[in-house]
Formats: sequence, C-alpha cells, structure tokens
Amino acid sequence: MAQATATTDIKLIILDVDNTLLDTNHELSDRNKQAVEQAVATGVRVILATGKTYGSCKAIMEALNIDDACIFTQGLTIHNADGTMRHQQTLAPEVARRVITFAEDRGFAVIAYSQGRILARRANPLTDELATKWKEVQAEYVGPLQNVIGNMPINKLIVMSGDAEHRLKSLRWQLSAQLNGSANLISGGVGNMLEIVPPNTSKGKALKTLLKEMNIKPDQVMAIGDAENDLEMIQLAGIGVAVGNAQQVLKDAADEVTSTNDENGVAVAIEKYVLGKQTPDTPATTAPSPEEKPSDEVTKPKPEDDVPPTEKVAGQDDKTN
Repeated sequence: MAQATATTDIKLIILDVDNTLLDTNHELSDRNKQAVEQAVATGVRVILATGKTYGSCKAIMEALNIDDACIFTQGLTIHNADGTMRHQQTLAPEVARRVITFAEDRGFAVIAYSQGRILARRANPLTDELATKWKEVQAEYVGPLQNVIGNMPINKLIVMSGDAEHRLKSLRWQLSAQLNGSANLISGGVGNMLEIVPPNTSKGKALKTLLKEMNIKPDQVMAIGDAENDLEMIQLAGIGVAVGNAQQVLKDAADEVTSTNDENGVAVAIEKYVLGKQTPDTPATTAPSPEEKPSDEVTKPKPEDDVPPTEKVAGQDDKTN
C-alpha cells in the first residue's frame, strides 16, 4: 500500500460523482468546488469517473471547468469534454438477452445504457427515479428491450428492485452462476440496483487507458470514491481515498479515509494532499498500514500493468483534450 503524504506530487485527481463529489442531495458544495478550482490553478488535472452518462455530468464538468476526457458508465465509455466518444466497450448481445429475460421473468425492472442513452421497456417509478433522484438523462421507453438488442450497442444493463434488497442479492448469485464469467456484476453503491457490464472492465481499467494517453504515472494520481465500483481505481492510484460514507470494502483498501460526502470529504483530501492545507475541523484519517490490519482485511495490491484492449472510436486521435 502506498504511504500517503502531503508532499506527494499529484498531477491528476479522479473523482467518483454520486455519494463522493456530490452530497446526499446530489449537490456540489461550494467547498468541494473551490478545492477543485484551486487544485486546477496549481496545474493539477481533474477528471470524473462515474457509472452515469456523459449527459448527466455535463453541468458538473462545466461547473468545475473540466476540459479533459472523463470516464462514464462504469468505465465502459470515455468521452472527451465536448461529448465526443473516445472509447467504448459493449455487452455481447446474447449475454444482454439472457440477463433481460432472466431478470424480467422474476419481476425485476431492467434498463439498458447505450452510448449515453438510457432505454427501458416502459415507465415505472424505478426508472423515473433515475432522472428525478439521480439526475440521469431521461429514459426512453422503447417497449421490449429484447427487440433493440443487436440493433444498437449496449454498454451495460441495470437491474432494479423496488422491494427488499435481499432479492437483488439472491438474483446476483443466480445471474453469476448463469453467466459463468461472460459479464461482471457490480454494485455502484445504490442498494436497489445491480449493474451488468462486460467482463474485464472497470473504472480502474479505463483509468489505465487514460493515464497512458495523458502520460501520467499511477503514483501521480489521487482517486476518491465510495463504492465497490471504485475499488480498482483506488488500488491503482498513488493515493487512494475513501469518503467517510464509503462501503467498508473500499475503506479497507484505501490509503486514506476522509470525511463523508456531506462533510466535504473531497475538499478535505484535496486540501491535505494537493494544496498542503490542514483542516482540523474535518480531519481525514490515514488508513492503517498493512502491518496494523488484521490479516483477513483487504489491503491495497496494485493491479497488474496489463490493460485490456478498449475499442477506439473511429476518428478520434490519441490526445486528451
């Protein structure tokens, strides 16, 4: 595990969005905004890494003056700041069909993400919540999703449950056995949603791709997140930070546990490790070293250097905006 220090030479900050950069009201606090702006003023680059679409994050990127490519839909799409797609990865059509049939037959709602669009069979409170609560782009209601599979690229599926979360946990186990490694099943930190993505993909793998294109080393990166889907980028970064409200698996793997998303945890970490400020009112906590941790807890192994091939979108060059 990297030993985080306030003198670390950070050249890139990568931020999860929901429950990390944004508070529980899905708002960007003044302190987080100011900390990012001050970091940028020192020459540090800042990007987002989220499970959401580019369209849902455009206003945040504009508010923070982000002009680099960012990571969306759990690392399956990378868009330049102007919205043009740089890379994407997609689910195999036969896998998407199997998931949709299996989940819908058991009463779950399923939505599909396709290059920034969100597709659903019909309107229901769960799909409506994506736009009203999570500020996603409005879903398009297209009838049976099976009919569009094969006609357009599907980056990921989300299975949603409106009742007990244990049903979704049971479905995750069942789907994992059904798919047998042909897709990854992940939690984005929202209890009633299960995401199905192509195998060997993650925010961390997308970050590896961008770091090569930006000519930045992993140890020059600070990554901040809250959930299981942030684990690989936290492990990859020189300084991996979990907000105080993060899932325990992420806290165990992080170099630092900062304040919660409602206590400006992003700003606290940036002020300490990039701006060199001390913030005694909301102190961050350095995670225990491997020697201090029980042997059954998660430590922070660095991922292997190999990067899975990503589909480069035709017409895009290798420079980051």
